[in-house]
Amino acid sequence: KRLGIKVQDGGRVASGEIIIRQRGSKYLAGQNVKVAGDDTLYAAKAGVVKFVSKKKVRFDGSPRYTSMVSVVVS
Repeated sequence: KRLGIKVQDGGRVASGEIIIRQRGSKYLAGQNVKVAGDDTLYAAKAGVVKFVSKKKVRFDGSPRYTSMVSVVVS
């Protein structure tokens, strides 16, 4: 299945390049990142990959700590 992170933090990506292959939403899409039908995250624009830890609140009020992936356009 070859799941996992394909481009690390600080790595350069081209538009359309796969950043993470995953099942479910372990990593969330940030700015300039899109989600494919199989939950794969890919770059919408060329730039540098940035990983950020975020605290999200679930619908029942409990916290969820997750990683958000963004592409910073340079």
